[in-house]
Amino acid sequence: MDSLKNKFAEKAAAVAAETKEFLKAHGNKVVGTYTVDDVYGGMKGITGLVTETSLLDPTEGIRFRGYSISDLREKLQHFVDGGAEPMPEAIFLLMLMDELPSNEDVQNLTNAWARRAIVPRHVFNVLDACPRSMHPMTQFTIAIMAMQTESVFAAAYRKGTAKKDYWDPTYEDVMNLIARLPRVAAYIYRRTYKNDDHIEPDPKLDWAGNFGHMLGYDDPAFAELMRLYLTIHSDHEGGNVSAHTNHLVGSALGDPYQCFAASMNGLAGPLHGLANQEVVRWINAMCESLNTKRPSKEQIATYVKQTLAQGKVVPGYGHAVLRTTDPRFVSQMRFAKQYMPEDDMVNTVWNVYDVVPPILESLAKVKNPWPNVDAHSGALLQHFGLVEEDFYTVMFGVSRALGVMTSLCWDRVLALPIERPKSITTKAMKELFGAEVTA
Repeated sequence: MDSLKNKFAEKAAAVAAETKEFLKAHGNKVVGTYTVDDVYGGMKGITGLVTETSLLDPTEGIRFRGYSISDLREKLQHFVDGGAEPMPEAIFLLMLMDELPSNEDVQNLTNAWARRAIVPRHVFNVLDACPRSMHPMTQFTIAIMAMQTESVFAAAYRKGTAKKDYWDPTYEDVMNLIARLPRVAAYIYRRTYKNDDHIEPDPKLDWAGNFGHMLGYDDPAFAELMRLYLTIHSDHEGGNVSAHTNHLVGSALGDPYQCFAASMNGLAGPLHGLANQEVVRWINAMCESLNTKRPSKEQIATYVKQTLAQGKVVPGYGHAVLRTTDPRFVSQMRFAKQYMPEDDMVNTVWNVYDVVPPILESLAKVKNPWPNVDAHSGALLQHFGLVEEDFYTVMFGVSRALGVMTSLCWDRVLALPIERPKSITTKAMKELFGAEVTA
């Protein structure tokens, strides 16, 4: 057993015992109430599951084990080659262990993932059998399921592993899966967009830097962007579609590959992970219609109002929980001001940021007129030449694995039961409240 796994086993045993005592003392206490609107409204805001790794605060944004985005930039002092962006390995360790990692911890994890990163040949064969026109996210989920042949959890469960030990093979799958995702994602990118001109991994590089290398972007600034991107997209508490799907499938004891493939099919929805590419396409359409690469704020305001008048939304604005500018947007803005302050699309993103919130605020029904993470991320990738928007959600998925897979480990530690909420028909709902029931 490796040193991280030993440390996690000790932490897991203590937390599981503590949680058991908490439930014994407080299990019958009421958490909250909900309404008919909540039932029909997608259960938004109903507290109904546990996710240990992060919590989304409406005014402060995402907190990873209690630390905000700005806190992490200060406290995760784990950089590469004089860079300033914390390594994703550090956020993974924080989410897994609930403590700030040391430089040695981070380096050991980088090395462990490099050792585990070998993808079975049959996974590439499966991808090569797919049409090149197939959406990259579809290819991604196919590849994840093709790797399921390697599942340590599936093999252990078949042999009859004790329930208290389910976390152990889950941990092994999680570490292997995260290690291999950059290789798989880069293979899909080079296959789909670069005529099968593949780039071999460099085991001397960190996880994010190697991902950028295999994509074909060796600019040190791009590697820094990957470290930022893969860190800030890594988790967003448990109620979003991709995280909740991962938890739901895991509650039925699906192995991590099955859970993550399901999670990625959720991420692929246009109301979730596809939003970043929709922002780029909306900006491009605006610039094309106005015949300029950098429209004025007045032109943007007119176009925004036209978009809204057509019954459409301004992509990248609004969030189900946040009621302020997404700190992840702010962190990307900071990065852009350092590396690409004169970029046309980036400046358009900033001008949209100045223009859109006041317009949306004037609409009484809009609760959150502020930008989310998707409002900025695509412009950064475009600057470096990664212009294939359909691939952006795959990159999002590589990052999101850090959070949802860590959460799955904790689901198994806490022995959380199968998720099975009660549903009700509209007829039964009407009868419940004495409303008129039609045939």
